[in-house]
Amino acid sequence: MAELENPNMMPNLITFLSSLLQKVSESNDVNCRFQPQKISVFHGLTRPTISIQNYLDRIYKYANCSPSCFIVAYVYLDRFAQRQPSFPINSFNVHRLLITSVMVAAKFMDDMYYNNAYYAKVGGISTTEMNFLEVDFLFGLGFHLNVTPNTFHTYYSYLQREMMLQPPPSIAESSLSHGRSLNVHLCFSEEESSHQKQQLAV
Repeated sequence: MAELENPNMMPNLITFLSSLLQKVSESNDVNCRFQPQKISVFHGLTRPTISIQNYLDRIYKYANCSPSCFIVAYVYLDRFAQRQPSFPINSFNVHRLLITSVMVAAKFMDDMYYNNAYYAKVGGISTTEMNFLEVDFLFGLGFHLNVTPNTFHTYYSYLQREMMLQPPPSIAESSLSHGRSLNVHLCFSEEESSHQKQQLAV
C-alpha cells in the first residue's frame, strides 16, 4: 500500500486507532461490571498511566516495523476479539494487547525485526512477561496469522473511510464492546467468496 508510505498517513492512522481503542476500552470498562470476564496475562492490576495514544505513538516510534504491521496488528486484534468473547478489550489489557499484536505482526510480515527483549522495553514490561503474552496471543488467535491481500485491503479500506468520518461511528464502537469484534462488518472467514468480501467492503 503506497499510501502507507505517505509521511502524513501513519500519524493519522495511529491517532485514529488510538481513538477507537480508547472508546472501546471505556465502553467495556462499564460493561465488565455486568458481564463475566476472563482474567489473563494481558490484564494489569491497575490501569497504565500512559494513554493509549502515547503508548501507540511510542510503539510506532521505536518498533521500526513496516507501516503494514499496524494494519495487520489491527486484523489480529479483531480476530482475537472474535475468538475470545469473554475477554473484551478494556483499559486493563489494551496496552499489552497492542504491544503483543504489533510484535507478532512484525515477526510475520517483516524480514527484519527486533527480539522480544527489545519489544518488552518498548512496551514497558519484562522480557518474561513479553514471552508469556506472545504465547497467549498466538493461542488466542488459534495461530491464524496469515492475512490475505483481500483481507488486508478490506481492513485498510475500512480504516481509511472511518478516518475521513471522524469521530468513529457508533457501529465501530458497539462492535468492539461486548467483546465481539473490532468491526462487525469485517467478521468473515478467509474462505468466504470474493463477492461476499466485496459486499462487506461497501
